[in-house]
Amino acid sequence: MSLKLGDRLTIQSYKHNKLLHRIWTQAKVLEVTSSKVVVANKRTRVIEANGRFWHTREPSVVWFYKDHWFNIIGMLRKDGIYYYCNIASPYVLDDEALKYIDYDLDIKVFPNGSYKVLDRGEYTVHKKKMDYPEKLRAILETELDKLKTMVEERVGPFSEEEVMRYYAKFNKKVLKKQ
Repeated sequence: MSLKLGDRLTIQSYKHNKLLHRIWTQAKVLEVTSSKVVVANKRTRVIEANGRFWHTREPSVVWFYKDHWFNIIGMLRKDGIYYYCNIASPYVLDDEALKYIDYDLDIKVFPNGSYKVLDRGEYTVHKKKMDYPEKLRAILETELDKLKTMVEERVGPFSEEEVMRYYAKFNKKVLKKQ
């Protein structure tokens, strides 16, 4: 699949054992480069592996990378921009969707720049249960440290201006389609 600005995209998340974890039914492509894809969505349907579904509560801008083992979701809420960062494989794209493997560890970033690493327990269980290779575990920990540095330095997606620039682009595209 070749992506271009304005395309509608499905996103699929898997676990290391190749089982489907979660599907976001649609996102609008805002930028495609050789190293990343940036999308946005609002009130998107999310389907869990067990069939349960829900809708995202707020608009968000999402960065997927070819060379980093994480993706970053900037969520626009009334009291500021929150981020949810997944430690995950670099994305792959096929005719069906943009896909990645979720490796459990997450970082939640608050509008004031403070952050919290989440799901260490889930990561510990899954790395044993799914037998994450030592090399993979080292990559995941290194990428987690890179992500923390980006948060602390407020660079890239962690710049409010960056999120708002993409969100404005999303609103412009969405309004044109109506």
